[in-house]
Amino acid sequence: MAKPNKPAPRHHRPGLFARIRGNFLTGLAIVLPIALTIWMIWAFVGFVDSSVLPLVPEAYKPTTYTGAEVRGYGLVVFLVFTTIVGAMTKGLFGRQLLRYGEGLVDRMPVVRSIYNGVKQIVETVLSQSNSSFEKACLIEYPRKGIWAIAFVSTQTKGELLERAGEKEMFSVFLPTTPNPTSGFLLFLPRRDVVFLDMDVEAAAKLVISAGLVMPPSQEEIAAGKRTIAKTNNGA
Repeated sequence: MAKPNKPAPRHHRPGLFARIRGNFLTGLAIVLPIALTIWMIWAFVGFVDSSVLPLVPEAYKPTTYTGAEVRGYGLVVFLVFTTIVGAMTKGLFGRQLLRYGEGLVDRMPVVRSIYNGVKQIVETVLSQSNSSFEKACLIEYPRKGIWAIAFVSTQTKGELLERAGEKEMFSVFLPTTPNPTSGFLLFLPRRDVVFLDMDVEAAAKLVISAGLVMPPSQEEIAAGKRTIAKTNNGA
């Protein structure tokens, strides 16, 4: 005896509240990054303005003529002033003046330490080669069996390598979540560093998002490229 056919299951359409909630979350994922980016830029420009404008003479301030503050004017003044200083220090007179100023700073005990430390950090950051922080890696931290994402800065050389008794070591920066600008500087043997295929930007997003933004695997990237290639060939 043939069994009666069961009716096909009916797909229930989501309710009005569920659709509104879905649309809101979709819009939030689009609007929130844009709003945060604009807010951060706006706050940075305001910080520069509040630091630079008090040093600008009243005759050169927009408020003297318009009666209203112009957002970003202090940033423009800072960029122009920094460019002029850089151009002046390239000449003979500028180098002599800079040398004389640094000589005065070297005679001040506390100021000398602060100035030399900040100068060394800035020069190191600006003079680093293109290979710096181009590799993301995995290290076991804070103990064996627990893995953390880090960034390889340089290959360790000199006394650190000799004292550690290793043939090859890397200087690794371990960022914190969700603020990757702070972290720890670690010196690890080559065998304890696992290099990743993902780029630094993808690894930084993973750290900032506390693991919520997971970069695609190499297989997924390859599949996406094949799909794009097929689409282009079909077009």
